[in-house]
Amino acid sequence: MTIAPVQRTATTAWTDARLILALEEVVETELNRHLKAAKEWMPHEYVPWSRGRDFDGVLGGEAWSLDQSKVTPLARISLVVNLLTEDNLPSYHHEIASMFGREGAWGTWVHRWTAEEGRHGIAIRDYLLATRAVDPVELERARMAHMSEGFESDNAHSMLQSVAYVAFQELATRIAHRNTGHHSGDELCDQLLAKIANDENLHMVFYRNLLKAALEIAPDQAMRAVADVVLNFRMPGHGMPGFERSAAQIAIGGIYNLRIHHDDVLQPVLRHLKVMEITGLGPVGQHAQDELGAFLDGLNAQATRFDERQAALLARRAAAAAARA
Repeated sequence: MTIAPVQRTATTAWTDARLILALEEVVETELNRHLKAAKEWMPHEYVPWSRGRDFDGVLGGEAWSLDQSKVTPLARISLVVNLLTEDNLPSYHHEIASMFGREGAWGTWVHRWTAEEGRHGIAIRDYLLATRAVDPVELERARMAHMSEGFESDNAHSMLQSVAYVAFQELATRIAHRNTGHHSGDELCDQLLAKIANDENLHMVFYRNLLKAALEIAPDQAMRAVADVVLNFRMPGHGMPGFERSAAQIAIGGIYNLRIHHDDVLQPVLRHLKVMEITGLGPVGQHAQDELGAFLDGLNAQATRFDERQAALLARRAAAAAARA
């Protein structure tokens, strides 16, 4: 599909429908790039089936206990959060299919993205059960509770905010998976999560490049969308049972926290898009850019305070452990 070059237009002229049509060619280009870059991998190859055995219950196997897996306590928490986030894929698919449609390049991307995300949940769950890394009963109860609540994006009202959100969120997810693997204590878990993280990185590149095109054709609206997303960012799993406690442990453990969010998620995307260097904005876009800059300064200061508290807490823990030894 070929469309005429799009010129910058007044903010009020860009409805979601017009933006989706205007970006169709960009989506097609990015979809083709993605399909060339994506490498096929098989989830079952990263699951150590030989470690598996029957659980108690119908099959009368061995009951789960905490000492049956070498996965670290921190990684166990993060793996469950990551898996429950992936479990809500039906809701995510519904939202993006409703937003972007099921036809043309948009529709092809929606289904391809869903298929790739689907194997993440499959692989993580199989790994956790085969290695007995988590209590299977508690995991299933958490899945039922989380999915029964459903999911509604903070950005479902705006196509541009939806694109901006996933540009950051896919990178955040990639980093969360990668760091979880590094902290897992299991080389195979690290390898599996590296594969998943690579998928997430390719998804980020797709949405980041789409956001770049949106900033070129509708700069004021896109800048406002970026600012709104950054100022109000939440991970998609925020509604799961016990999320706040798990997130705090994940933050202290260094898997994902304010410093990582600022330095490794927000700043790389914003720098690549040169968001703070865009000129010629109207009042709406300029205000959003200024607001974004002020927020990032404040977030960096918050991250510094977190770094200090984290270092002090870890030092106290290390001292207590040494005293017990």
